[in-house]
Amino acid sequence: MWKTFLIFVAYLMVMFLGEHIAKLDDKGRLVFPAPLKALAESDKAGRLIFVVKKNTFNQCLDVFTVEEWKRQSEELRGSLKRFNREHDRLWRALMQDTAIIEPDEKMGRIQIPKNMLEMIDVRKEVVFAGNDYKIEVWAKEHYQGSKVSEEEYVALAEKYLG
Repeated sequence: MWKTFLIFVAYLMVMFLGEHIAKLDDKGRLVFPAPLKALAESDKAGRLIFVVKKNTFNQCLDVFTVEEWKRQSEELRGSLKRFNREHDRLWRALMQDTAIIEPDEKMGRIQIPKNMLEMIDVRKEVVFAGNDYKIEVWAKEHYQGSKVSEEEYVALAEKYLG
C-alpha cells in the first residue's frame, strides 16, 4: 500500500527542466515558456497559478506552482513554534516579496511585479531556468555567472555524494 501511495505522490510532483529566454514587452510582460507551462499543474478550475518569491541566496526569483508553495509552506510552518518571536519574524520574511501570477489564456504572458524584476536587475531579457520543483527567473546578464563550473560541480559531488 505505501509503495502505491509513494508512486502516486511522485506522479503528482512537477519537475521543471531546461533554459528558456524571454523578452519583456513594452508593458513589462513576459511570455511564459510553453514547455514549462506544459509541465505545470492546473488548479481545479483549469487555471495555472504560480507564486513568485525572491530567492534567498541568489539574485533570481523562484516560481512555484501553488501546490508546491503550499507543500513547502506547510512543511516550514510545521517546524516553527507559534508563539516564538524569531519564528514569527522568519515566517514574515518568507511571506514578504511574494506575488501570485497567472499566465493569460491567449498568449501565455505573465506580469511579474516591476519591483521584483528590479530586485534581480532585469533590463530586457530573462532566463527561465527549470530547477526541479521550481523555475528560477534570472536577468539574462546574471544567469551565466550563476552557473556552477565543472570543477566546482565535481568537488561538490565528491564532498556530498562521494
